[in-house]
Amino acid sequence: MGILREDVVVISPAEKAGDPTVITVNCPDKTGLGCDLCRIILLFGLSIARGDFSTDGKWCYVVLWVVGNINTRWDLLEKRLLEVCPSYFSTSGIDYYRPANQQPKKLDVFLLKFWCSCDRKGLLHDVTRVLFELELTIKRVKVSTTPDGKVMDLFFITDTRELLHMKERQGETILHLKTALGDILESCEIESAGPEITACSQGTSFLPSAITEDMFSLELLARYPSGLLTSNPISITVDNNLSPSHTLIQVLCQDHKGLIYDIMRTLKDYNIQVSYGRFFANQKGGCELDLFIVQADGKKIVDRNKQNALCSRLRMELWRPLRVAVVSRGPDTELLVANPVELSGRGRPLVFHDITLALKNLSIQIFSVEIGRHMICDREWEVYRILLDEGDSIRVPGNMIEEGVRKILMGWE
Repeated sequence: MGILREDVVVISPAEKAGDPTVITVNCPDKTGLGCDLCRIILLFGLSIARGDFSTDGKWCYVVLWVVGNINTRWDLLEKRLLEVCPSYFSTSGIDYYRPANQQPKKLDVFLLKFWCSCDRKGLLHDVTRVLFELELTIKRVKVSTTPDGKVMDLFFITDTRELLHMKERQGETILHLKTALGDILESCEIESAGPEITACSQGTSFLPSAITEDMFSLELLARYPSGLLTSNPISITVDNNLSPSHTLIQVLCQDHKGLIYDIMRTLKDYNIQVSYGRFFANQKGGCELDLFIVQADGKKIVDRNKQNALCSRLRMELWRPLRVAVVSRGPDTELLVANPVELSGRGRPLVFHDITLALKNLSIQIFSVEIGRHMICDREWEVYRILLDEGDSIRVPGNMIEEGVRKILMGWE
């Protein structure tokens, strides 16, 4: 008879305060499913405290113990998880090793533009939080402050619910923004962003060579003395002897927000299938991970060069899943944050949300923002370039800004 749709994703509430919520997924398998599930959990502001996942090549069973956001809309989370699960009716013709990096459906882009009578600390984060709660994804931002102190913001957004072309959905969005911003919101409009408008929104494609070399090199980890990494030791071992048909990858490292997503994203980009996996995060901030994996052809990874390349990439993604730097741009101070883009074209969730939260906590105002994608070191990166208010950037040292932003992004605060 098969499994009922309502049994594909089951969310069991925590029994008491402080206990994790248990998410069970029971559905046909596909390469990259673990990445897609973990990305959605990260998007909802949750952390995975423990996980078990297994597959027989056609069907997979995943159990995740999650903690974090007390305001999680669990019914909506269930719906979003269901959307990435292959249909039960596809099992008869499922291609277990089909390409994992198919491009996601392209959503229509809309332009949200509004004027505020004055700037204030945290304004941009308040807007970002409203859009996040409404499931509106920020693709690009243009923020500018006029000489007389007024703020004009342009947000290029997509709607996960695909309803933003309707007046009712637009009205709901504007109402939530008015509630969040209060009397300083002078006007707010939403319109479809045609190709001409989208093209005009593109920021500069130029990044200084020093920034690209220092921030994005895959060999960066090897250039650092081991003593600098003692605060975040990373151990990755490969074992082809324990299992006759799988390569075992064992990982010991410090936990961070989105860690399982970062590992699964890397494996998905390498088109590697996880047949069985187990993850556990302890109360001291460390985590242990065992992964039994195979290549796209269903075989072990026996080539030493392939093993080394995979371990090198995993080590870098665990050490620096995001790049953060504060640089001088003439008389101004600029914050740069970059994250790798999946081969499927998806960026990391909540990066801009966390950046604006960190700057709000530091009482630093944002003068302008550019978000763009760049091909650097043969990879696509999503780069956030944030020009900080001159007075605030002088008051707060650059290393304090960098540390504060990194802690929020990594979930260490």
